[in-house]
Amino acid sequence: MSKTPKNKNQTINKTKHGKNQIPDYERLFQDGAEQEHGGKASAIPKLLLKQNCGKLLVSALLNVVKASPTWAIPLVTAEVINIITEHGENAVRQLILYGAILFVLLVQNIPTHVLYSRYTDKMLRTIGAGLRNTLIRKLQHLSLTYHKEIESGRLQSKFLRDIEAIEFLNTHVAKSVIPSITSIIVSIVIAATKSGTVTAFFAVVIPINVFVIYMFRNTMHDTNRKFRKETENISAKVSNMLDMIPVTKAHGLENEEIAQLEEKIRTLREKGLLLDKANAYFGSVSWVVSQLMSAICLFFTAYLAYNGKIQVGDVVMYQSYFNSISSGLQGLINLYPELTKGMESIRSVSEIVLSNEVENNSGKIRLRYVHGTVNFDNVCYRYPNSSEDTIKDFTLAVEPGECIAFVGASGSGKSTIMNMIIGFMMPTSGQLRIDGKPIEALNLSDYRHFISVVPQSSLLFTGTIRENITYGLTDVSDEELNRVVHLANIDEFTDELPNGLDTEVAESGSNLSGGQKQRISIARALIRDPKILILDEATSALDNISEYHVQKAINHLTKGRTTFIVAHRLSTIRNADRIVVMDEGRCVEMGTFDELMKKKGKFFELKTLNDMTANAVEEMGID
Repeated sequence: MSKTPKNKNQTINKTKHGKNQIPDYERLFQDGAEQEHGGKASAIPKLLLKQNCGKLLVSALLNVVKASPTWAIPLVTAEVINIITEHGENAVRQLILYGAILFVLLVQNIPTHVLYSRYTDKMLRTIGAGLRNTLIRKLQHLSLTYHKEIESGRLQSKFLRDIEAIEFLNTHVAKSVIPSITSIIVSIVIAATKSGTVTAFFAVVIPINVFVIYMFRNTMHDTNRKFRKETENISAKVSNMLDMIPVTKAHGLENEEIAQLEEKIRTLREKGLLLDKANAYFGSVSWVVSQLMSAICLFFTAYLAYNGKIQVGDVVMYQSYFNSISSGLQGLINLYPELTKGMESIRSVSEIVLSNEVENNSGKIRLRYVHGTVNFDNVCYRYPNSSEDTIKDFTLAVEPGECIAFVGASGSGKSTIMNMIIGFMMPTSGQLRIDGKPIEALNLSDYRHFISVVPQSSLLFTGTIRENITYGLTDVSDEELNRVVHLANIDEFTDELPNGLDTEVAESGSNLSGGQKQRISIARALIRDPKILILDEATSALDNISEYHVQKAINHLTKGRTTFIVAHRLSTIRNADRIVVMDEGRCVEMGTFDELMKKKGKFFELKTLNDMTANAVEEMGID
């Protein structure tokens, strides 16, 4: 009879109904990379804008309505000046009319600005949530090898600093770039209806300002890229420093660590100063150019008014519109460093989103049940960029319910074999079959529902003991939980805690002993009722008393399951059905505990050395 995995509810609900749906932009990043021929990121903002084109258009229209007083005031001002200078018959009536129009336009700004902000902010927040969602999904799907190769501090920098910079980029586009461009267009159109000569003069300004951007483009790109790389480096270094603090203090190396960080900080400061210098030159040159053009416009329109080409009030109007155009261009120019920073952050995030080191489960066999048969047939494994196989011609047939222990020196290949069983690594040659099916043909996400792993170092998160045990499960009954707690011997210490299973676990489980944390890990494995169990040196870091309690829990855990044990203390695997002795990636011996001891081969040597070490430690009084 088929059986659905007990933790099927771990499957992520990818969509939320209605308006709360969070977008996933991975496909967009991929399309952007394809358009830019191999990984450039400049197409991504275009696609992001295209995907939200309708919303941006509505936002732009709302902005036009709310900003209408900005363009109306110069017109009204010019008309008022002209009315006063001409002393017409209906001057007072005209002044009242223009005043009423201006009043209405000004007051409407309140509701339309609130509506504009709410609509635009919701769009931008959704895009930001989508970027974070995309990055989280990708990080979950990337292979374990990828996560081992990239430093956690670098990932944190990308998730925090770079996503924030991209959000700023989107905000600037929606709330600064589009309004500035709109303001420039409206100002030019109004000016064009009044005077073609002045409009032609305005048109000269745009190329000059664009040339300023072009002059600084490469410098801004380079300085932003170098500063971003240095920020990632120091983030990774700080993360490593925090992990190493116990070792650093134990060896009195605090000053050495401080010196290394100070050097990194100095480098970051220098890169930051170069970036600030480039921004300062850029801002200053663009401002001077803008003010020079504004002064020229003033004298040019004054000359036209003096010669009767335009009215006197129109000088103020044209000056206002020129300043509006100039301010819009100046705003765009000043935003360029931030836009460059955002583009660099898109490239940074793209390094993760566009990575191909993912498990592809599409179209693969979806398991509804696992019996626990595992077969290695002449399996070899070679790490990327290595010239030698780590696992060499390994063959092993395991029946359901068997307990197989692996022993050997560090680097002999034990952990590599465990990683292949989990599906983290695939054989370079030969074949690994689960229930007769090649592991590379399986949907690994489904397959792992039937596996539990108890590592050497217990991985606990901040939350209650109950939440750590039932991690990822939502339908665990109190009866089942209590049964597992008893089998794992957790009640031995939780009964003494004020809040029992609802006791909060500190970061990394620092308020629990090693044995207590390991028993919680065992309970987490038990409650999933796995068909294949992997114990990766689960007792090697424990003292004798903790090991006793944990070993009792392990004995309950291994009953009726195909079990693979990586053993450090060889006395703990006496009851294994078979012991596989590894040496330099090969199986050199295999048999029961007693058979291997009688043989007096490699296992006998390891056991003798193990006992001598244990006796020496006991004599020194070390627990």
